[in-house]
Amino acid sequence: MSKVVLITGASSGIGLATAQHLHQAGLTVYGTSRRQASALADVPFHMLQLDVSDEASIALAIQHVIDAEGRIDVLINNAGIAFAPAAAEESSLTQVQQIFDTNFFGLVRMNNATIPHMRQQGTGQIINIGSVLGFLPLPFGAYYAATKHAIEGYSASLDHELRSQGIRVSVIEPAYTNTSLDVNLIEADRKIDHYNDIRAKQLKIMTKSINRSDDPSIVAQQILAVIETDQPQQVYTAGKTAKRLKLINRFAPKQLLDRFIQKSLKL
Repeated sequence: MSKVVLITGASSGIGLATAQHLHQAGLTVYGTSRRQASALADVPFHMLQLDVSDEASIALAIQHVIDAEGRIDVLINNAGIAFAPAAAEESSLTQVQQIFDTNFFGLVRMNNATIPHMRQQGTGQIINIGSVLGFLPLPFGAYYAATKHAIEGYSASLDHELRSQGIRVSVIEPAYTNTSLDVNLIEADRKIDHYNDIRAKQLKIMTKSINRSDDPSIVAQQILAVIETDQPQQVYTAGKTAKRLKLINRFAPKQLLDRFIQKSLKL
């Protein structure tokens, strides 16, 4: 029986690549997007409208899948927003809450609504899309990195809690991927002139990094491998850059890592 997969944020980037790849592999795929599903009717998999910041929207989408398929075997939490490079003090608390509401609390809402169904099935898998920024700091990207750090800690704890119920939780850690991320960035809402030059420099570095980074299909392939394994781990990197950064973070002296970050970002 084909596994039933629900993916948030499947209209572009990693989410779209993953939905297409899993569909081609023979899985039953339901993607979601905040946009109207009718605007995405040309995709080969099922597409539902879902806003991860709205519990009613989440409940409707999940019930739709349960009614149609009778189960959800895999939940992939991919939906998220990103900020343009900016100093931490350039975002209001309201803006900080906005990114956490989507990137972290949206993921929590999805899990809380799906876990009861998986528990009733006696099996299930949750895959949360994290980032190398979940273990590395990102100057001028503090709040995005903070959401990814939060996902790491939450996911590890949740995996321990659910394992005895037949449910496993994993995090996928990609580095930058070659998507339209850099054209969908939210700007800081209280910019400070002192940071104008460094902010512009960091945006150029980010754009260059994205343009030469891995295709999102690399992440999709890793996700399929995790779904197909009998003994999923808690954390996986995706792509050569992410693997290299993981090794540097693990084995490099902290002082050397600090200089590496400063040099890479030309600070």
